[in-house]
Amino acid sequence: MRRKVHRRRSAFTLIEVLLVAGILAVLAAFIVPNLFGQATKARIDIAKAAVLRNGSIAKALDSYKWDMGKYPETDQGLAALFQPKEKKRDDERYNGPYMEGVFEQLKDPWGNAFEYRCPGEINEEFYDLWSRGPDIKDDGGKEGSDDVVNWVRK
Repeated sequence: MRRKVHRRRSAFTLIEVLLVAGILAVLAAFIVPNLFGQATKARIDIAKAAVLRNGSIAKALDSYKWDMGKYPETDQGLAALFQPKEKKRDDERYNGPYMEGVFEQLKDPWGNAFEYRCPGEINEEFYDLWSRGPDIKDDGGKEGSDDVVNWVRK
């Protein structure tokens, strides 16, 4: 009498593999766009943390103003916040540098320089400070633009 030997299969069929791949593709179609949206939102939040009135750049500009009596002018730009005290011997009021690091490393989350204008066109009392935002185009912070600005849009 011969016994039937049942062998167990040890591999997946092509249909099973395609089914799993299809399920993963559908899940990825829903998850991946949400992840990219969160990354962009996080970058915008980082730019706001630097630009807005309580942000790191704004605080450094305020410290500069307390010492010097005014904000750096547009032609001096944000580089004025990084000058070592030794370079400003001609003005005893200067107590910088007001920001750590080097000016060339002061970039927005998209790798571009922050824009600075003093006196400001919008904030006439002090300065305009903004990032060009995700599209990297300088829209002047107008309504509907993605620029991250330190003023209230009207």
